Amino acid sequence: MTSLDLLLILSGLTTLAGFAFGNHRAYPWLAGIVLTAQIVILASMPLPMAAGFGFEMFGHPVGWQMDGFGRFFALITLGAALASVAYTGGEWGERYAAGGKNLRWLHGALAGNVLAMLLLLASGDLIAFFIGWELTSWAGFLLMAQGGERALRAAMRYVPYAMAGAMAVLGGLVLSLTWTGTLDLSQLVMLVPGLANWKLALLLALFGTGFAIKMGLLPVHLWQTPAYAEAPGAATAFLGAISSRMGLFGFGLLLVKLITLTRLADLSFIDGLFSARDLIEWVAALTIVLPTFTALKQNDARYLLAWHGIGQSGYMLLGLVIGDATGSAGGLLHVFNHATYQAALVLSVFAVMHRTGTADLNSMGGLVTRMPLTFLVMLLGIIGLAGLPPMNGFVSKWLIYRSLMIEGRPLLFLMTVLGTLGTILSVYKLIHNTFLGQLRAEHEQIREAPWSMLVPMLALVALAFVTGVAPGLALNYVNEAQAALGLPVMAHTLGGVESPRGSLDMLWIVGVLFAGFGIGALLFYGAGGRSKRIHQLDNYAGGHFLSADVRYQYSDHFYAGLMHRIGPLYRGSFTQMEAALASANDLLASLMQAWYRQAVPALTLLIATVLGLAWMIWR
Repeated sequence: MTSLDLLLILSGLTTLAGFAFGNHRAYPWLAGIVLTAQIVILASMPLPMAAGFGFEMFGHPVGWQMDGFGRFFALITLGAALASVAYTGGEWGERYAAGGKNLRWLHGALAGNVLAMLLLLASGDLIAFFIGWELTSWAGFLLMAQGGERALRAAMRYVPYAMAGAMAVLGGLVLSLTWTGTLDLSQLVMLVPGLANWKLALLLALFGTGFAIKMGLLPVHLWQTPAYAEAPGAATAFLGAISSRMGLFGFGLLLVKLITLTRLADLSFIDGLFSARDLIEWVAALTIVLPTFTALKQNDARYLLAWHGIGQSGYMLLGLVIGDATGSAGGLLHVFNHATYQAALVLSVFAVMHRTGTADLNSMGGLVTRMPLTFLVMLLGIIGLAGLPPMNGFVSKWLIYRSLMIEGRPLLFLMTVLGTLGTILSVYKLIHNTFLGQLRAEHEQIREAPWSMLVPMLALVALAFVTGVAPGLALNYVNEAQAALGLPVMAHTLGGVESPRGSLDMLWIVGVLFAGFGIGALLFYGAGGRSKRIHQLDNYAGGHFLSADVRYQYSDHFYAGLMHRIGPLYRGSFTQMEAALASANDLLASLMQAWYRQAVPALTLLIATVLGLAWMIWR
């Protein structure tokens, strides 16, 4: 038995245990121990590592093998699952079960997602890849649907997208076999780049459609925000941290290993002025900007973060497609970095919901004195999401910025900076409306979140901080992923990057930053005047006393002035485009549900019979 066999067996047993014993109080502890063991096994596994089992399908061998690219994503998957399971192990899980929901289904679906993703990430051929892809899609649907009626409706919107993506990936698989005679990835790597341009373009369209749907790229992104936001807290954290990144894993295999970035640049449109590589870069850039500014309009904290999850995927794909050592390292590192602070932010939002009963940003405020540790988690999380030091989000975004400047892509660089500006604006709204300003009278007795919820949240932001100060810890695994894809490997130090074209040493940056904070604290507390602490409900401003019945917090229509300027973009063509896509999706969903539920079995049987007869006549 190989280490990969043991990894998959443990994951399968955890899935069975989740569905069988997920309601038991001991299950989160048991699952946490097993997930920790899996992380240790995976991190210490010599690569490449093949599984000891396999089988044949239609005369083609099907097997699994883990390489550095798969291990990078697998470690993030297991870490996100560990944080989510730990979050359910106390008061949150008890209240979830008391609300009439089934912890067995939640834990089973979460463990099933981990198993499906491991099978996908270790696939050694396109059949194994498709098996893992489909299992990931349906396990994700099951996890999304655990949040109640609204969650189920949102998850059902995902179904037609998932089925369309699956058919596109299956079509790419069939064409790959037809044109190369093999489904083995090691052989496809040598054969696919030699295909004619039109064949490569068709493979890119089919595989790319499936991967873009999973990743939530524009314009096939409308399903993701409600599906992720309406899921239960632990599920939302896992989905937002890693689930959609399976699409990026697929893009890595397709764009870098199979087609190659060089051949991608040769696939030109408009008389060679615009290549397929340019198209993907601009899709990524628009995915950065438009969803990020859409997040500004959200008054539900869950939806705000879900929109940012879509926007941040654009940075990952853009960095990967740039293809140089720095850009690809930044794109891959951003997968890990985003998983750490996104999961922490989601869990902090659900901690606030656990105490207040709402995620409405216009119904909160002033909670910093009631939930200071949750405030700290959100503060550090939004610093990472905004791409500011000392958190790890700064490092990966810096690498992408630097690569775009070196490669001479000023417009794409401008788009990434614009996306960061939108991120800063919206995350300030998130923390201000939740924790700052005036405390509401109905929240005066609010208490801090329980430790069972705080520990995974604090662990995640601690990891984001440590890998921000010492990014070399995560870059070691990024280098393995780059090498597995055949990309140039970025040389790095513990603190960052040393290069004659621009260096980054986070050890120095964070040291100077904290020294400045220390000097400021000494001046404020040592040499400053004495201040008087007053109650949040006993304020004074503008010549008036402010009691609990006076709202003195600019939360409603937080960015009214900005939205007045950019509002026409939403009221005009962008809104119409989204409405058209939503209508088309609803129609497709109705048709697919009618077929899936056998609403017209006679017609379905007739169509199948006619197609079968036609096939036999043609043969």
